[in-house]
Amino acid sequence: MTDTLRLDEMALPLRALRMLAADFGHLSAPSVQVSTIYPERLELSFYDDLPGFEAWREALGVAPDAVTYREQSDGRTRVLRASVDYAGAVVCLTGYAQVSAPVPVGGVA
Repeated sequence: MTDTLRLDEMALPLRALRMLAADFGHLSAPSVQVSTIYPERLELSFYDDLPGFEAWREALGVAPDAVTYREQSDGRTRVLRASVDYAGAVVCLTGYAQVSAPVPVGGVA
């Protein structure tokens, strides 16, 4: 007996992706991931495109206060995350952007 997941067992996120493409094809294209580890999840990632993340957040009706913020890579990268149920799948939005270098007081680096 095998525990291998079949493609039809990933129908929810694949259907959600198809619906998103039809409903929101005018929005910026994210990096898309569907995984056998989380077969109910569709992940949409935006690299150096926080306006794209925001457009998708608004289109999917995710409230601004439902977005989490953190930094990684020793504070050099900001990460925004949000998730929403859509067409029976969990759609996870992740936005990555560089944190601007702080300007020292007096403007001297």
